Amino acid sequence: MSNALAMVIRGGLVVDGTGGAPFEADVGISGTRIVAVGRIAERGIEEIDARGLLVTPGFVDPHTHYDAQVMWANHITPSSNNGVTTALMGNCGVGFAPCKPEQREMLVRLMEGVEDIPEPVLTEGLPWDWQSFPEYLDRLDARRFDLDVATQVPHAALRVFVMGERGAAREPATEADCAEMARLAAEGIRAGALGFSTSRTLNHKSVDGQPTPTLDAAEDELMAIAKAVGETGAGWLQVISDFGESIEPEFAMLRRLVAASGRPMTTTVLERDSKPQEWRHLLGLIADANAAGQSMTGMVLTRPTGIMLGFEISQNPFVECPSWSEVAHLAFPARLAALRDPSLRARLLDETPGDPVLAKRLRRWDRIFPLGDPPDYEPPPERSIGAEARRTGVDPAALAYDRLLENDGRTILYRPLSNYAHGTLDSVREMMAHPNTLIGLGDGGAHVSILCDASAMTYGLTHWTRDRATGRFPVEWMVRRLTRDNARALGLHDRGVIAPNMKADINVIDHARMNLRAPHVAYDLPAGGRRLMQRAEGYVATILSGEIVSRNGVSTGRLPGRLVRGSQGTVP
Repeated sequence: MSNALAMVIRGGLVVDGTGGAPFEADVGISGTRIVAVGRIAERGIEEIDARGLLVTPGFVDPHTHYDAQVMWANHITPSSNNGVTTALMGNCGVGFAPCKPEQREMLVRLMEGVEDIPEPVLTEGLPWDWQSFPEYLDRLDARRFDLDVATQVPHAALRVFVMGERGAAREPATEADCAEMARLAAEGIRAGALGFSTSRTLNHKSVDGQPTPTLDAAEDELMAIAKAVGETGAGWLQVISDFGESIEPEFAMLRRLVAASGRPMTTTVLERDSKPQEWRHLLGLIADANAAGQSMTGMVLTRPTGIMLGFEISQNPFVECPSWSEVAHLAFPARLAALRDPSLRARLLDETPGDPVLAKRLRRWDRIFPLGDPPDYEPPPERSIGAEARRTGVDPAALAYDRLLENDGRTILYRPLSNYAHGTLDSVREMMAHPNTLIGLGDGGAHVSILCDASAMTYGLTHWTRDRATGRFPVEWMVRRLTRDNARALGLHDRGVIAPNMKADINVIDHARMNLRAPHVAYDLPAGGRRLMQRAEGYVATILSGEIVSRNGVSTGRLPGRLVRGSQGTVP
């Protein structure tokens, strides 16, 4: 071996991503590749003492929404702060390409509503120097990041591009419309997209309340696109669906798309309060499809999907009260001063929220919890605002109000919305353990002022391998799920495993002190926009393409991250 190794990670406990038992070894890196794993006598130009630390592949996140952020930022936080070295964008059918100039406002309204990214942020931050999807990729190709990014062709953008207002209004696509969408989807895959995504859920609406353009797209439209993707021999199909009153008809249609295209499909799987057993039925159908030779997976999160409630962010239990309009427009210091006024407090506590549906979400006191620092994403029922109010004999709204004023008004309450129907994460454990699931759904880059689930991968390594009282997974199992499994599902066979010739994307982790801190608000988006950020402790180093991009959670300024065009490496 040459003595010109660029880096040696020395003496760590290697958790190599295969799921095999951890082993103590050195890892040698030359250029962008791992060249040796074992005992390495040669010195590296750069050395990392990893004794007592875990050495894992970099995490691969298959569900993010950084489609806008990558156009103004080089640091793709908070994902890159949480060990992610490859992030897939363009999920849920939303994105910004292809797009004609006169359609930009439609896509901005859609992204503002679906993914909670404010319009001024998008208007100021996006250069819009593209129209076609390949042109969008070319702009990305010229940029540099602290992680690698990959894309999908988003159905909503495709539909609006081809059909204009008809597409936004969800009119049926003509045969010619379907053919053109199919052609453009295949063009995007051939240009380097890793898949095609669509949304069929009522939860996805534009900022003015209109459903996503793809909500009820007909099977012939989806079939034309799926077949065109299949003809490329590359990419997957990503779907989120409500599945309606009966899951079978919709799922049968999805299976037909997989069968006709020959491409794999992944769909979101959640435990809904209204249908707490539906996820189990869905995973059973996915298992049946795989048994029949059709590659389908359910994508799951490591914790509840939920929202943050606070006076500094966009949601709290009082936003639907009439008097909230007096402070909603104020900068946070002025808003906080007003909220401390006893007269305003009395009015807000006395008023009835205007939207009863939203009020149910924001005022279900037995399902609202102090988040804490470090945050507790599996709180017991007795920690809820409702339970505490009953114990202390106070009004739960008053208790919530006063809690939110603590910590200079920056206290955050947590409202699990799904994956928590029974007040534990036992169902989530079953989902993660299922052989036909992938771990993702962190939504990095989206919902920026109501959640920060990009940290859910770190949570996988803390809660599920170390902190939970029961039902923990081995570290090597969780690492495989966050690395190799996701990489292979995306066709990225050059990463996700620590072995010679693999891409040198690596985390060096102090597992014992790994921890998440409470989310906090940063005002660092274009136009001074705010977002929730979350610091993770315990990442001693994150290495991307052989370069250290962060040390102890602090960026080194190196930006080796690139756009990933198409599948990488060969199938083992």
